[in-house]
Amino acid sequence: MSSRQDPVGVFDSGVGGISALQAMMRLLPGERFIYYGDTVNAPYGTKSSEEVLSCVRIVVDRLLAQGIKALVIACNTATGAAAAPLRRELDIPVIGMEPALKPASEVRKDGKILVLATPLTLEQEKFRQLMDKYGEGAEKVPCPGLMELVEHDDTAASRAYLRDIFSRYDMDRVDAIVLGCTHYVFLKDMIREMVPPGIAITEGSEGTARQLRRVLQRNGLLAEGTEGGVTLQTSGSENDIRIMKRLLQVPLQ
Repeated sequence: MSSRQDPVGVFDSGVGGISALQAMMRLLPGERFIYYGDTVNAPYGTKSSEEVLSCVRIVVDRLLAQGIKALVIACNTATGAAAAPLRRELDIPVIGMEPALKPASEVRKDGKILVLATPLTLEQEKFRQLMDKYGEGAEKVPCPGLMELVEHDDTAASRAYLRDIFSRYDMDRVDAIVLGCTHYVFLKDMIREMVPPGIAITEGSEGTARQLRRVLQRNGLLAEGTEGGVTLQTSGSENDIRIMKRLLQVPLQ
């Protein structure tokens, strides 16, 4: 039986989910988090759904062994591949992510919405359902390789990659850009500098944090106080942990 004092498990294929973790730590300062970056198996976004689910099961088993009270899939690709089976199998809440297409659709006028995401995210049934509801004017923009550039902190190559993408569109006719991968959130400031100022840039971290709070409250699992913290773990190397700490930009306890 889970208790309020138990940690929340959060995972991603690498360091991208740190962007979602930041939002959760701001909104839920009393919670203890265990963040797991599966960097050895990154990227998830160019694998098949079956391969992603296999990787996810190993990560989830490691988090469950540490007594987590809830699981956050801080990865759009992994949510599409694994959220449904995990919800059937686990007796703790499972919170996923999805590209922030709905808020982009709400600010759209008559221009395009560019949805930047991994190839697998854009192929999944979950994203097709999103497109059916909110996809008017939306265009899928697969970005193979961009997640790896963020992982390696390659600013110059990321800028060149994005410049090539945006050169394919009349950016004056774009109303919104959806960052459909948690890694891309770390490029948000760069993107803002590259595109016209009227373009909205949406991503799902804040919505995921709010959903986690709602679920914990509903299940009587919300931690009290403000003395939370985070433990960082990885299937990779100590260097991955150093990158996570740098990106997190909050005190570690």
